[in-house]
Amino acid sequence: MGGLFCREPWERYVWISLLFVVVLKCATAVTHYSIPEEMEEGSAVANLAADLGLDVKTLEERRMRLELIANRKYLDVNRETGELYVVERIDRESLCPAKTSCFLKMEAIIENPKRIFYIELEITDINDNAPHFRRDTVDLDISEATQPGERFSVSNAVDPDVGSNSVKTYHLSESDYFTIEIQTGRDGSKFADLILKKGLNREEQASHHLILTATDGGMPSRSGTASIIVHILDTNDNAPTFERESYQVSILENSPIGSLVFQLNATDLDEGSNSEVIYSFSLYTSEKTQETFYLNPVTGEITVKEVLNYEHFRVYDMEVIATDKGTKSLSGQCKLKILVEDMNDNHPELSIKSFQSPVSEDIKLDTVIAVVSVSDKDSGENGIVDLYIPDNMPFKLRKSSDNYYELVVSEALDREKVPEYDITFTVTDRGSPPLSDNETMTLELLDVNDNVPQFPKSFYTIRVMENNAPGALLESLSAFDPDLHENQYLVYVIIEKEIANTSMSMLFSINPEDGKLHALKTFDYEIEKEFLFHIEARDSGSPPLSSNVSVHIIIVDQNDNAPVIVSPWRAHGSVVEEKIPRSTDKGSLVAKVIALDTDSVHNSRITYQFLQVTDATLFSLDQYNGEIRTMRMFSYRDPRHQRLVVVAKDNGEPALSATVTIKLSTEETAVKAYSDMTEVPLEYDIFSDLNLYLVIGLGSVSFLLLITILVTIVLKCQKAKPSKAAPPSRNSVISERNSTIADSTLVSNDAYWYSLFLAETRKGKLVVRQPVPKGSRYIVSSIPRGTGLTDTSDSAASTLQASTSSSSSST
Repeated sequence: MGGLFCREPWERYVWISLLFVVVLKCATAVTHYSIPEEMEEGSAVANLAADLGLDVKTLEERRMRLELIANRKYLDVNRETGELYVVERIDRESLCPAKTSCFLKMEAIIENPKRIFYIELEITDINDNAPHFRRDTVDLDISEATQPGERFSVSNAVDPDVGSNSVKTYHLSESDYFTIEIQTGRDGSKFADLILKKGLNREEQASHHLILTATDGGMPSRSGTASIIVHILDTNDNAPTFERESYQVSILENSPIGSLVFQLNATDLDEGSNSEVIYSFSLYTSEKTQETFYLNPVTGEITVKEVLNYEHFRVYDMEVIATDKGTKSLSGQCKLKILVEDMNDNHPELSIKSFQSPVSEDIKLDTVIAVVSVSDKDSGENGIVDLYIPDNMPFKLRKSSDNYYELVVSEALDREKVPEYDITFTVTDRGSPPLSDNETMTLELLDVNDNVPQFPKSFYTIRVMENNAPGALLESLSAFDPDLHENQYLVYVIIEKEIANTSMSMLFSINPEDGKLHALKTFDYEIEKEFLFHIEARDSGSPPLSSNVSVHIIIVDQNDNAPVIVSPWRAHGSVVEEKIPRSTDKGSLVAKVIALDTDSVHNSRITYQFLQVTDATLFSLDQYNGEIRTMRMFSYRDPRHQRLVVVAKDNGEPALSATVTIKLSTEETAVKAYSDMTEVPLEYDIFSDLNLYLVIGLGSVSFLLLITILVTIVLKCQKAKPSKAAPPSRNSVISERNSTIADSTLVSNDAYWYSLFLAETRKGKLVVRQPVPKGSRYIVSSIPRGTGLTDTSDSAASTLQASTSSSSSST
């Protein structure tokens, strides 16, 4: 190439011209291929690289690509193999419609250096389309007067394929009246003409259905069909006719205007305007008939034009003509007789001559309440009428004379069940169909005081918590009286009854208007436990009616009494002192605490427990009977003085309690029975200086406390003035009330005498229980010294008398 530029100028010009010619020739060369349409995607067309003289190995490097001079890319080149292959199916009919030849132009472009190769791909036709007609159905109208040999054009078939694959011939289905003749157009296309072979008759066969088939010349051949429907056009060669020459119909006299009387129908075998019929009255039809009835000229319907009246005109005769619309019109006629029938066209009538309302609910049976008359303007069966009232009513109709009825009471009336009656009188004639009329009257009932006030319950049990506030509402006793007005107004009163010389009206009050029962006092369960009385509800009718209901008031106990310690006895809550030998055995009875609670059985169940104890391992307390026993023998380490605080707690909510403090002193030797409960002086021990100071301090405090107690006792003794009539005794610790003994050792509610002998014996206290006579009360008192009873220096006896009189009286 360097030598080229070193040559003479004219020589360089020659070489450049030759090179340009060679390049131009290479650039304008066209590579031609031919493939059939509809090849599958991925099918190879040719090895483009080999045909173009390109090295397959350089196709990727030189970025070979294929560009189609079209909107869609149907082919592409494989850079690895250099093959030209189909990317998308090619439809020749879509790509080149109505063309005998079809070419697809492409450009193959490579880089480094850049070159362009022109490729022309011919798409050849295959027989992939069947012939088809532009219309699936071809309609032809041919007059039945058409002469044989007449030619008719039909739609030709179209095949998008070309050459031998296009339409070649036609076939017609078998027919006695038609055949086809195949024609060739200027463009070589084939079409068929339909030819009439023989005369037509529309009345015999109004249409002919033919199948025309078009077949192409492909291998194998394809075909398409079209339906040819030949409609035979009519000529007016038939006159209209009726099914019958004469008709007879009946119509009711009350038929409304516009009612259909009869439908005439004339038929014409022709068609089109030749078969269209017009109806009209003939000259033989009277003017009265034409004025009374209307004839529709198109449909042949005869309808009522004026009101019919059986009594005025009963028969109508008419003659009707049917004429077609042909050029030379033809006609037919028939006769029609119309009979007017008598009709039950008058409704029966009723009139209430008298009606008594309101009436008392205690009206007597068979009393006349209303008088009704009935009538009907029709005659015969249509003029006979019947009168009815509903069956479920306490009334009946009684015929008094022609067309007159009386309404009487047939059953007892009760306003509380049905306060009023809507009585419907229905009158019906015996025509067919029957006609009827009705009228409704309302009968009101007046109230009579015939219902006793009723309480919802026959017995009321009312529980009242004791300690209630005076005036507290106990219950609302509301009675019901179904009567009205003053017969319904109730007054409530307590039926007087005395219990223990006390009137119920002193204990309870009831509001006379609303029946609310109130308590007039505060009740105490320990005194009054129940009340039984009656309450009366009386209406304000004349005469008044009343009823009563039993009321049982039960006083419910409240835990309002705390337990009272009755054993061991102590004066004014002082500490109880007891002495016990140090040699006492394990399980020995030390003391027994007894408490009483005047509340009910549930609230008076008492349990005992230690509140304080010097040594919990030394003593045990039975929580039910209050017995204090030793759990072991005393040892030399145990202190000589033991302080026990016992609490007695009842079973109420909230629980109430009482406490007693027992101070036990142990002695080396047994103490004499019934000896004074004195404290033995403490033995002298060897004190240290610190103990000495403690003793001096405690002694000073004790001395001051003793002085204070003595001053308090003196002041109280000056205020209290004992009665001279009463024997010297201790005050009662329990008030005089009906109750049961709250000793948890008891297993029943029976009352007993309790003789409690409190003695400082080695085995503790002795309890003797004896039954109490019925009807007595109990008194807990202290037996004074020097009364003649067995007594010791430091002992006392308490006597308890319990009673079950309240329980026995209630039973």
